[in-house]
Amino acid sequence: MEKRRVVITKKYKKIGIGAAIISLPLILWSFNDDLFQISKNLEVFTGVYREININYVDEVNPSKLVKTGVDAMLDGLDPYTEFVPESEIEDYKLRYVSTQYGGIGASIFSKDKKVIISEVAEGFPAQKADIRAGDELLKINDIDLSTKSGDEVSSLLKGSKGAPVKLLIKRDGVAEPITKDLIRDEIKQPNVSYFGMVEGNMGYIKLDKFLENSGDEVTNALVNLKKNNPNGIILDLRSNGGGILQEAVKIVNLFVAKDVEVVSQKGKVREKNYTYRTYNNPIEPNLPLVVLVNSHSASASEIVAGSLQDLDRAVVIGQRSYGKGLVQQTFNTPYNSLVKITIAKYYTPSGRCIQSLDYTHRKDDGTVDRVADSVMHEFKTKDGRSVYDGSAIYPDVVVKQERFANITQSLVGKLLIFDYATQYRKTHPQLPSAKTYALTDADFGDFTRFLTKKDYSYSNPSEKVLKELKNATTKDGEFAQIKTEYEALQAKLTAAKTNDLTQHKTEIKQVLENEIVSRYYYDKGRYECNFKYDKELAQAVKTMQDKNLMAAILKGEGQYKVIGKPQITMAAAKPESKTEEN
Repeated sequence: MEKRRVVITKKYKKIGIGAAIISLPLILWSFNDDLFQISKNLEVFTGVYREININYVDEVNPSKLVKTGVDAMLDGLDPYTEFVPESEIEDYKLRYVSTQYGGIGASIFSKDKKVIISEVAEGFPAQKADIRAGDELLKINDIDLSTKSGDEVSSLLKGSKGAPVKLLIKRDGVAEPITKDLIRDEIKQPNVSYFGMVEGNMGYIKLDKFLENSGDEVTNALVNLKKNNPNGIILDLRSNGGGILQEAVKIVNLFVAKDVEVVSQKGKVREKNYTYRTYNNPIEPNLPLVVLVNSHSASASEIVAGSLQDLDRAVVIGQRSYGKGLVQQTFNTPYNSLVKITIAKYYTPSGRCIQSLDYTHRKDDGTVDRVADSVMHEFKTKDGRSVYDGSAIYPDVVVKQERFANITQSLVGKLLIFDYATQYRKTHPQLPSAKTYALTDADFGDFTRFLTKKDYSYSNPSEKVLKELKNATTKDGEFAQIKTEYEALQAKLTAAKTNDLTQHKTEIKQVLENEIVSRYYYDKGRYECNFKYDKELAQAVKTMQDKNLMAAILKGEGQYKVIGKPQITMAAAKPESKTEEN
């Protein structure tokens, strides 16, 4: 019996070796064919490039030509695989690695061919020199800015730490231009833009991005909040487009025990497959935790929200997230350039990949569809709740996303809210606490008078439909028959729009207050002023105050047993489209 078994084993070994010998030429042939195709196509590209440079009727920019060709090649993959030439390396680092640079701490925009200070960061040279949002920037180091582009002005403002810079500004209400002498400083835009205590003695942390040190910043915020003995923690990841995966792991580790799987990445190259686990003891493993997300929460934000949801450690509140389940790695290429390539998909602890757009099956016109409901799979959280792949992070508690009315969007887009805040700052030297500030009815009346003879025209959906009706009937030669009724409807819609300021007063006041407060208390003031309007934040506080509700959600009782089942939720929770930059 034993001998027979050995013989059989040897026989199969022989068969296995034979199969390997037979298949080896096939592998080598396939490998050589791949190398031939690569070599062939590189020669074709080089040949076309050479002939264009030699023979094209006009002068061409060789670097721009190659960049265009490379970009076109990468466009067929996904939006996150990109080539970065040497000239764009610094901008790339600011977007994806660290937002640290030398400057004055102020942002700008162009309006009517003027360079306007749009925002000032607290604690940096511009704020210390009393430069204000709304100031017009005339000169930088005696260089006139009237013909400069926004990028050129930004470059002139930046410089090494300790270097002097002289600004000439014009301020509304001040007769003569003002000269400001500043010393540039190291400007670091924090990942955590705000943390503090909110209603219900809850700790609140707003994390904007996952760049370098974001884990340390959240740790610092959490340690400080714990001094107030909070009843719970709210981690706000709304509109956070993501960043560095390892920073997401650090943040999950603050709330989850040591040696627990947070996320794994799997791709074509096996050596790059990796499972990330927590490696420290948590700072706060037991305190009630809520994570806020919306349709602009992506990538590393979804790793944090998805992992904490899968581990039944946090309640996720808000709207369905964006659905970016792809991992990128940067590789050095010749002449100090880089290429960022999608190397893997990531999977949360339950095993789900939340990637919602199917880039593998692009249509002929280049568009992509969402992952079909029919191919989604069910996964289980630690305590048995049902979650699904292919559909982003679906919140445990959904809060409907409200949109501002057309009139509010018009007032913001045409900078009338911004301009009124500039005027308000001029006539109100001081302002009470950002948390308690509220625009009075008298102030709102003043704002409506400010709008007199200002253009804030806009088209509402009804007007658009009416315009389409006119175009269609004109094309068919039938407009004359409905002209009287058309003009009557148009008059009624115009009359209705005159009441929009009153009808949407509450939300217009909200935006006004936010902009006005920022002129005195900067970004911190914006958050504190907006807390009273924040419905997702209010839901987070309400949920954590109800211990039975928190327990029911995390245990998956009743309606909380299934989270985001495709055929039930997809139509109702379709996220808005978004251009992903990370």
